[in-house]
Amino acid sequence: MPDTDMTADPAGPAGSPATPGSPAIPATPGAPGGRERLVSGPGLLLVWLYGVITVGAVSRSLYQISTEFDRAPLAYSLSAVAALVYAFITYSLVRGGETARKAARVCCAAELTGVLAVGTWTLVRPEAFPDATVWSDFGMGYLFIPVILPITGMLWLRVRR
Repeated sequence: MPDTDMTADPAGPAGSPATPGSPAIPATPGAPGGRERLVSGPGLLLVWLYGVITVGAVSRSLYQISTEFDRAPLAYSLSAVAALVYAFITYSLVRGGETARKAARVCCAAELTGVLAVGTWTLVRPEAFPDATVWSDFGMGYLFIPVILPITGMLWLRVRR
């Protein structure tokens, strides 16, 4: 039976050169299907921040929707949308690969558009939002992380291309 250990030393056993026909080593050891990991180095901090904000946005939106949805349905629905966007970006960054990278860039651009649109909307028409969303006032309730993360994410994904 052929050796299928994908974590083997690329130089082969005991430092001998790899032989033709030996199993391919992925770009990043442990990455499924040979996908390049996007979470190495500073990207790990980006994934960690997206993970934290995902947990915060999901928790907040689930609580608000389940307990007081009739008070501010638009705000709570937008918080749920933000949570889904954050979760998808986090998943895409962890998954790696070219398709995931492109999807993450599109979602980061959509996230930035959402933050800017909702942030402006909450300043121009505050009566439309009886309660805050994750993106209200450009993410002020989250220390402006919602406006900083998508910019950082798009720059990181561009550099990792």
